Amino acid sequence: MKRFLISILLITTVILLSGCSTNEEVLHVAFVDPFTNLIDWLAVKLSGSFGLAIVAITVIIRLILLPLMVKQQKEQRKLQEKMKVLKPELEKIQKEMKTEKDKGRQQALQKDMMSLYQKHGVNPLGVGCLPLIIQTPILMGFYFAIKNSEKIASHSFLWFNLGSPDILLAVLAGAVYFFQFKIQQSLSPVNQQKANKSMQLVGYLSPLMILTFSLSAPSALPVYWSVSGLFLILQTIIVKKI
Repeated sequence: MKRFLISILLITTVILLSGCSTNEEVLHVAFVDPFTNLIDWLAVKLSGSFGLAIVAITVIIRLILLPLMVKQQKEQRKLQEKMKVLKPELEKIQKEMKTEKDKGRQQALQKDMMSLYQKHGVNPLGVGCLPLIIQTPILMGFYFAIKNSEKIASHSFLWFNLGSPDILLAVLAGAVYFFQFKIQQSLSPVNQQKANKSMQLVGYLSPLMILTFSLSAPSALPVYWSVSGLFLILQTIIVKKI
């Protein structure tokens, strides 16, 4: 669930920052300009196709970030196994906490719960967010490089113009992330799916936000999201088999 919540937070941050000029020069020099130059250089190598350049760089970025994401998903899997072991004791404490009205006893039960977590080596806050934090400036730099490029805005790719919204492409971007969520959900243990009902709401909300924003955004952005989402689907399947 945390991963989906942070993903939505990142998407929201990107949307808000797209209209913010604070520290714009620092942002461009540190993150945006390098990607702008890379897109221009790669487009020349790919017969002047900015669409192919965006696809290629998206795949390269995801390949670079893949080890971090694999590590995070492995840690999540280990956490799930540990939670299975302590679940009976944890539920017993939680059940008593719901009926216990004495504050002193409630505090004692909370200490028992923390001791249980420590005994099994479980962090109650879940798996760390470092991989997502590391990838944020990279993905945001690439996002703004695409969004602000005049060359990309005037370039055509396949059936659409990269600088103009395209309904079909917007639907595709939303659908890709929806299927990515469903595939991840189908590969999760049944008991985990039942326990994370709130995760389903977040999983549906993320594709909806991408679809809504893509309807008015330059088509270059849903191209990036579509390719990125397809890579995440492949990543989810591969990690499950490791």
